[in-house]
Amino acid sequence: MDLTSFWHTHKASWAELEQLVERFQKKNKGIQAADIDRLTLLYKKTSAHLAYVRSYYPTDELTHYLNQLVSRAHNLTYKQQASSWQQITYFFGTYFILLIQKRLWFMAIAAFLFLLGGVFGYAAVMIDPLNLYYVLPEGMAEQIDPTRLGEGHDSINSPVISTMIMTNNMRVAILAFVSGVTFGLFPIYLLLFNGLLVGALAAVYQQAGISYAFWAYILPHGVIELTAIFIAGGAGLYMGYRMLVPGKYARKHQFLEAVKESAQLLLATLPLFFIAGIIEGFITPSTTLSLEAKYFVAISTLLILVFWYVLGQRRRLSYNASLDLISK
Repeated sequence: MDLTSFWHTHKASWAELEQLVERFQKKNKGIQAADIDRLTLLYKKTSAHLAYVRSYYPTDELTHYLNQLVSRAHNLTYKQQASSWQQITYFFGTYFILLIQKRLWFMAIAAFLFLLGGVFGYAAVMIDPLNLYYVLPEGMAEQIDPTRLGEGHDSINSPVISTMIMTNNMRVAILAFVSGVTFGLFPIYLLLFNGLLVGALAAVYQQAGISYAFWAYILPHGVIELTAIFIAGGAGLYMGYRMLVPGKYARKHQFLEAVKESAQLLLATLPLFFIAGIIEGFITPSTTLSLEAKYFVAISTLLILVFWYVLGQRRRLSYNASLDLISK
């Protein structure tokens, strides 16, 4: 049986299992014994389907979908009800890493677009400093004075600034996600434009000979902030891709799955923006911390993100191995 026919034959039972899983996870008091029996039956059937597609179509979208579905059903069937904290830990420690792994190419494209914009912005200003007035939004270029970098930071209201930064960054991430319905065009524009701004500013401070100080004010919060933006941008790009290329299955089904998955990615970036906002509000403008200390914060955040990803990958592989044993 080819994969498309296989999907059409069994999609109704998968949809039913997904609905049951969602009901159980919401702790619906209306659940009956018959629902438990039905969940168990559908879980076993879907596990067998997963074993089949893993054997013959290991990289197909359907394999990823069934793997997620069986994982969720497995938690309900074989484990005790997890606490809210355990569910949060699983989401950010394992499931989120799985989503990142699946959509890593789209996040890489988002990062590439940002860097491409940065290169163009940097090159434009290095070639002719007056290009800064064309690159930056109207009125912004006049306010750039490299000799006043860090001036007035000792008098800012850090809690207020931190909240404003968090709100703005989350708004940009949500916009990048929602604008995926423009077939990915607006996320591309957002990523290129933001990269253009950073590249142009980097060139200004490079020409003034204070790049070291400039990046010390960018990187402490920038490592986490850009990671979250690339994830949100990748989610928007994936939505646009699924609108253009639905694959073997129905366009509506593929698009709804893309929306659901991208929304989960967006949700997971919000804590990252929260942390980046705190750093940008309290650490970045600090006049008591040396530039080297700020670089240390930037390197530390990078190492923490790498450790988080590697640990999540190991948990995911361990969990998939247990599912392989169950599905055989």
